[in-house]
Amino acid sequence: MAPGHPPAPTAADLLLARDRLLAAAGPRSAAGHRLTPAALREALADLHEFWLTAHADRAGIGGRGGGVALFAVGGLGRREPVPYSDLDLVLAHDGRTRVDDLAERLWYPLWDSGIGLDHSVRTVGEALEVASGDLRTALGLLDARHLAGDAEITARLAASARDRWRAGARKRLGELVESVRARWSRAGEVAQWAEPDLKHGRGGLRDVDILRALAFAQLVDRPDADVTAAHALLLDTRTELRRIARRPRDVLRPQDGDDVAAALGLADRFALARALSGAGRAVAYALDVALRSAGAESSPRRVLGVLLRAPARSPLDEGVVLHGTEVALARDADPARDPGLLLRVAAASGRTGHPIAPAALARLSESAPEPRAPWPADVRQDLVALLGAGEGLTDVVEALDRAGLWARLFPEWGAVRDLPPRDAAHVWTVDRHLVRTTVNAARLVTSVSRPDLLLLGALLHDIGKGRDRDHSVVGAALAAQVGTRLGLPKSDVDIVAAVVRHHLLLPHTATRRDVDDETTIHRVVDTLGRDPVLLELLHALAEADSLATGPGVWTDWKARLVADLVGHCRTAMAGGTLPQPDPLDDAQRALAESVAATGRPDVLFEVVGQAATVTLATADRPGVLSRAAGVLALNSLQVHAATVATHAGIAVGVFAVTPRFGSLPDPSLVREQFTRAISGSLPLAEKLAAKEHDYGGRATDAPPPKVLWFDHEAGGPDPSAVVLELRATDRIGLLHSIATALESEGVDVKWTRATTLGTAAVDAFGFTPPPTPHWRAHIEQHVLDAAR
Repeated sequence: MAPGHPPAPTAADLLLARDRLLAAAGPRSAAGHRLTPAALREALADLHEFWLTAHADRAGIGGRGGGVALFAVGGLGRREPVPYSDLDLVLAHDGRTRVDDLAERLWYPLWDSGIGLDHSVRTVGEALEVASGDLRTALGLLDARHLAGDAEITARLAASARDRWRAGARKRLGELVESVRARWSRAGEVAQWAEPDLKHGRGGLRDVDILRALAFAQLVDRPDADVTAAHALLLDTRTELRRIARRPRDVLRPQDGDDVAAALGLADRFALARALSGAGRAVAYALDVALRSAGAESSPRRVLGVLLRAPARSPLDEGVVLHGTEVALARDADPARDPGLLLRVAAASGRTGHPIAPAALARLSESAPEPRAPWPADVRQDLVALLGAGEGLTDVVEALDRAGLWARLFPEWGAVRDLPPRDAAHVWTVDRHLVRTTVNAARLVTSVSRPDLLLLGALLHDIGKGRDRDHSVVGAALAAQVGTRLGLPKSDVDIVAAVVRHHLLLPHTATRRDVDDETTIHRVVDTLGRDPVLLELLHALAEADSLATGPGVWTDWKARLVADLVGHCRTAMAGGTLPQPDPLDDAQRALAESVAATGRPDVLFEVVGQAATVTLATADRPGVLSRAAGVLALNSLQVHAATVATHAGIAVGVFAVTPRFGSLPDPSLVREQFTRAISGSLPLAEKLAAKEHDYGGRATDAPPPKVLWFDHEAGGPDPSAVVLELRATDRIGLLHSIATALESEGVDVKWTRATTLGTAAVDAFGFTPPPTPHWRAHIEQHVLDAAR
């Protein structure tokens, strides 16, 4: 360093300046104002460039003719760095200059500070060679921007990289599509996902970069206004997410949504989620169209820019043709005079898996009328064909919705479009969930006598969401409105409305009540008007709906319970005799008799795949349920159902369980712990608290628990029996805590059902009330205290 030269700013100076900028960007900064997300990115770019330029100078990177250049790619190259982003830097040289010492003096301060750094040191030729084999490098060099040193080297490398991209982009389309799809499979979608990956997800910032690269190669037009606005929202959201989190984050979780929304001037996390879903859809759709336009979705049709032959036109339906790889309108088709053309185009696209041509969408959007009510039978059949297309339905609905055509068919759709879910179990927005449910229902049409009504019910089952009333009630009225408009007979309209009204009846009853009890069975049968067609439709919809909700919602255990309930209901509808439930089988009774003989508690494991029925037997005394639940929780077993019966003077608890993670435990370990829990030598509460702490503890911002009471639904011979239903945030020791609270009030629980929906638990307990005054209020308070 030359005498008298001011010292270069240190990495600590850079971090301090960055933190001051982030503080100034807060909604209530000490300065009394705030930087917008765009202004913050601009300031971060200026700060990093100043620091890097100063250090490059101190490191000895000369100016013009020095043979070494430092330039940025990625976010800094585009001058849009978000907080806590890595610095993507390249040190390029002419091959004659020794750069090892220069690079160390430049990189080490960044490494020491902990700032993320993605760097390389290459000659111009080496950089171009790497770009020819590595797509990420080739795309990154399109954003190259000079920072320090020999500007001629940066200019030469950037110009050569851009020329090569323009010349070879079409040949790399297959590689590009493969990388994009691999990224989508890892990161999911921005649009219609509850926790979108803003950078890597389908419709995210990476896809905007791909669109710009395709436009740079002159394969497609520059991104339009919709994509530009979507890009700004995605970038602003990512900026605020990282500023608030104070660390690198690209996935927006629901618990972050309100803070980010407030920083962006939006009402709440739901408004932000809806806006992001629309943005992700705009980007994803634009990229889909761009890749098809560039020829990435088909075999190459051009050589040296010369069209070899026109794409073939094959008829698909009246007025509908396959033009190359796209579904298009026939030359003589007239959307204005043919009300069924829109749905024939959509059905053909769904059936064949080929996308609808943008020109066809534009023409349909301009002139296709909404079918006049009631719809003609052939138009209605085309709708059913579309809904039964399976996986092809998703892209068709997306294309029609982007063009404003889906709302022309279903005006009711507007309330659920991009509507975020209100519970953690759902991974999709409501509109995508409806489509995914219909896709799943298409696989089940052979299980029902009315496939058309199953598909319509699947499409409409949550159409009542987004309003202030019970969505099943509102949805039933809307479904009747839709069915009437479609021209369904009155009897079919009533069935579709009933499917929507009662679409939760079977899964809720099966997982929260005793499916073998006559009271439960007759309540379901009476609710459904003893209609076997409605019952089979709801059975299929329960599976399709659960599968479309999220992973782990439709399990073998849930499927078996729903099937058992449906089987009992069919028997009751047919006037048959319901089997008398027996709480214990032969092996369980034998276990109880063995325990009665030996006086020692024992455990029986019956394993089916990764699920198990665990039977724990001991002398009949209070506390069997809570202690058994505690032991199972210690072994990371999630209880789905439990009954407590007595045989030979022995209390027998039967538990349906699955591992929360890993595999089933060693039965001998469970037996030893259960014996100690019964004797009182195993401190269950202490060990469960430690286990919960090890797995992240209890949520500090969890919603308050809630208790609901249901009289005359517990079943069994006692008409005074009740059901207590607890809704609370799930945790490992929850069932143990609630069972302990109930037992402390003298409650003898006969059965319990436990359902986990994401982070939420719905646990139901059937019991006969204790003979004490004000028992309901006392029990409720104890349960709420235990659930917190």
